[in-house]
Amino acid sequence: MEKKNTKSEIVKMLLNKNLDIEDEAQLLDLLVDQPIAIDVDKEDEKTKRLGDRVADKLTAIAGSWSFIIVFLLFLIFWIVLNLLFDSLDPYPFILLNLLLSCIAALQAPIIMMSQNREAKREVLRSQNDYKTDLKSELILEELHDKMEVIMKNQEKILSVLKEGESSIHEK
Repeated sequence: MEKKNTKSEIVKMLLNKNLDIEDEAQLLDLLVDQPIAIDVDKEDEKTKRLGDRVADKLTAIAGSWSFIIVFLLFLIFWIVLNLLFDSLDPYPFILLNLLLSCIAALQAPIIMMSQNREAKREVLRSQNDYKTDLKSELILEELHDKMEVIMKNQEKILSVLKEGESSIHEK
C-alpha cells in the first residue's frame, strides 16, 4: 500500500528544508509568504563564466544566416583568388580543407557546450514550474477547505434563521 504524504511533508519536500512547524496552517502561510519561483535566466547569468559566455556568443553567431552568407562569400573569394592567381592554395585547395576541418572540429564542441547549458536551464525551468504548480495546488486546496467551512457555517446560520423565523410565525 502506497503512503500518501501529508501537506506538511509535501511542503517540506517542496522547500527542501527541515521545518519543525507541525501546524498545517502555519506551513501553508509560510509557503504562501515565501517565493518559490525563480528567474532561471537571471540565476544562470550569475553563474556564467567567461567560457560559457564565449560559447553562447559563438553559437549565436555561427547559427545565423549572416554567418552562413559571409562564410560562403569567404569560400567563393578563396576559391576564385586561388584559381586566378595560383598563389597560396592551388586546386584541390588542401589548405582550405584543413581550415574547414579545424573550424568544424572546434565549432562542434563549443555548440554542444552551449546546448548542454541550455538543457540544464530547461531542467531548472521545469523544476521551477513544478514547484510553482505544487504551491498553487496546495493553496487552492486550502482555499477549498476554507470555502467548505464557510459554506457549513452559512448553512448553520440559515437553519438558525429559519428556526427563528418559524418560531416568530408560531407566536
